[in-house]
Formats: sequence, C-alpha cells, structure tokens
Amino acid sequence: MMQRTKAIFSWSGGKDSAMCLQQVLAEGKYEVVFLLTTLNATFRRVSMHGVREDLLDAQAHSIGLPLKKVWVTEGSNEEYEQKMGELLLQAKDAGVSTVIFGDIFLEDLRAYRESRLAQVGVQAVFPLWKQDTKALTERFMALGFKAVTCCVQDKVMGEARVGCELDAAFFDHLPQGVDPCGENGEYHSFCYDGPVFHHPVAHTAGIRTYRPIEGVAPDAVVPGFWYIDLLP
Repeated sequence: MMQRTKAIFSWSGGKDSAMCLQQVLAEGKYEVVFLLTTLNATFRRVSMHGVREDLLDAQAHSIGLPLKKVWVTEGSNEEYEQKMGELLLQAKDAGVSTVIFGDIFLEDLRAYRESRLAQVGVQAVFPLWKQDTKALTERFMALGFKAVTCCVQDKVMGEARVGCELDAAFFDHLPQGVDPCGENGEYHSFCYDGPVFHHPVAHTAGIRTYRPIEGVAPDAVVPGFWYIDLLP
C-alpha cells in the first residue's frame, strides 16, 4: 500500500471546508492528522465566522478527527503568523509536510498562504482551486451537506440572510454579483451535517448582532457584518 502524505487540514467549519475535506478523504492521498482552526481568544469563537468554540468541538467530534486551535488576541497578522509558524514547525518535526486549504479562486490569499508555508518548508494544497463555484454549490446539495449562514456582509446580503439554510432557494436567490460560494467574503457558513460527519451537529439559532468594521465609513459598500449566535 502506498504511504499517504501526512497533512493538516485548515478547517473553518464552513461549507467549503466540509466539501474540501470530503474530497480529500475520498481520494485517500493524504493522511489528515488533525484539523486546524484559528479562534479569537477573547470571545472564544472561530475567527471571522463568529461560531462558538463548543460548536467547533462538536464538529470535530462528529467528523472523528483531532482538532488543534490557534488562539489570537490582538487580531494582528504578526501575532497570527508567529503562532501559526510555531505550530507548523512542531507539526513538520512530526512528519507533516502539507497543509490543505478549501480556498477556491482568491489569488492573493493563495499567494500569501504559499509564501508563509514556504518559510517553514511546508507545502500548501488547494483541492477546490478554480472549480466553478455554482457547480460546487450544486455538489454541496447533491452530497447531502447541510449548513446555515453564520455571518453575512450587511449591504451585500442584509440581515435577513444571516441564519438561513443553504438550500436551493438560498442559492437561487442570491443578490446579483454575489459569488455562489461567498468566496469574496459575502457570507460565511456553519456546516452541521453531510458525508464527513458521523452524526448531525445539533444547534439552535440565537440572537443576531451587527458589527461594523472599525475605521470604515457607514456609507461604505461593506460597512459591517451581521452575525447569528448559533447555540449548541
């Protein structure tokens, strides 16, 4: 039997991560040694997505893979890069040579990831790269994945679309110009069921909260985000 490459899977908890993980596990080329997620240490929530730590833990438990967390407090790139670099060096010493990401088409983000990983001698892999995002949403539904939006851009999506189920009606009625997968940051999601999970991740919807982007004028195209507090 061919020896599989040891890899870390960058897990956001959203639909693209779930689809990417499903593809990686099905292909069998990589041995995913653990999931890796960045969280805000003050609020104990997934960075950008705003999902509670205990729901992240529940996802990992249902998937059946170990989970490692990178905690950030200041929110600066310097802090993130330092802590991520330390973890990657430890993983490399344990035989890990690859980090897998679910990014689809953002060239600058890919270049950033590849540059940072190259500094510690680790390779970046992007299994969903350049795949058609509309086709990906169709695959998402066909495979039986289920997710809800946990964060949406205010003026692009609006409050009414946070906490929505990612079903055919959601994808069919996205506002004009919004990428079907939200790859430009229009929305983020929490995936709670599908082929990578051994059982659904139970949750309920809490309150909605609006958070403006600091230093951005209220009339800007993207002045802030709506979050929904998903509860275990």
